Amino acid sequence: MDQRSSGASNGQTAAPANVMEQWMNGDFGFRAFKRGDVVDGSIIQVGDHEILIDIGAKSEGIVTGRELEKLSPQDLAELRVGMTVRTVILTTEDKDGNILLSMTQAEVDRDWEDAEKRLESGEIFETPITNHNKGGVIVPLGRLRGFVPASQLTRTRRRTDEASLAGLVGQSLWVKVIEVDRAHNRLILSEQAAMRQRNKTLKEQLLTELKEGDVVSGQVISLADFGAFVNLGGADGLIHLSELSWRRVNHPSEVLKVGEEVEVQVLNVDRERRRIGLSLKRLQPEPWSQIESQYQLGQVVRGTITKLAQFGAFARLEGDTRGEVEGLIHLSELADRPVQNPREVVKEGDVVDLRIIRVDPVKKRMGLSLRRANDPDFKPEDLAAPVTEDTPESK
Repeated sequence: MDQRSSGASNGQTAAPANVMEQWMNGDFGFRAFKRGDVVDGSIIQVGDHEILIDIGAKSEGIVTGRELEKLSPQDLAELRVGMTVRTVILTTEDKDGNILLSMTQAEVDRDWEDAEKRLESGEIFETPITNHNKGGVIVPLGRLRGFVPASQLTRTRRRTDEASLAGLVGQSLWVKVIEVDRAHNRLILSEQAAMRQRNKTLKEQLLTELKEGDVVSGQVISLADFGAFVNLGGADGLIHLSELSWRRVNHPSEVLKVGEEVEVQVLNVDRERRRIGLSLKRLQPEPWSQIESQYQLGQVVRGTITKLAQFGAFARLEGDTRGEVEGLIHLSELADRPVQNPREVVKEGDVVDLRIIRVDPVKKRMGLSLRRANDPDFKPEDLAAPVTEDTPESK
């Protein structure tokens, strides 16, 4: 009888075949790992130079001091025995037979998963610009470095030269993930796509919340012959040419410039057509309502000739920088001699002294006299006489 039979007959239980096989192969139900595996484990010891983690292998995994140096002081301070952490297998067996782990690579892996989820969901988020290169700017996504090409920046931020791109570092921008290629370490984001999506959401919100009479701030984004478009933070509103100023305006560029920040009043909100009407002038006092407190009959003022007409010349009074009040110098008030054409006496751009001879705030008209401005014989009672012709005396 061989020894196995003898041992069994003496009351000893023979080891099952599968247990013997595990013993021979060194496998006692432990998991088999390979390099690059992502595995969760429980911290069993925290030392100054290494951390031991139970990952269900035949021996503990080790996070070495070199790996610990890559963790932030805050992350290190939070490590506790019993805490579950995610790691990546660096090697299944070093020269001393140890399993080496990385916690930072696990965080990078988690960040790639986060990037893939953001790509799938289309989520937009705000992030700072931390660096740049000749083709665009760098933004962080966790421990990853995302790239926003210059072509994917919005129009107000787009730059072509590296020096200008460097000037964007430190600014924040809204971005959207548009490409994730983990194998080639490629993470591309777009500010343009994010802003299109964000503006759509903000526009819906503004169209719902804005009401007539609201005063809001915005930025002039474009000028057209018929008015100026103002971005209100997601939705664009139009200031019609007639709502830019109390004076006559031939083109919006006379009042505004692109990029200028302005305060405007909401005139109307057409939710069906998704349009917002704005006014700039209604936040300014109507100039003719205060005209009598600013100017008196007989007063001598300085004015600039702005326009010549068949019946006289228009002049803007000095101090009226917005040009909202103009008066008419009738042909009969241009000179002491008969005048057939105002060009005989003045031309556009001339600055002259004028006497106010008529003010009509109801009709928004002002009569001016060039010939009586420096008349030493002028008497206030002279103003009792009517103006020679009832012609339009303001624009």
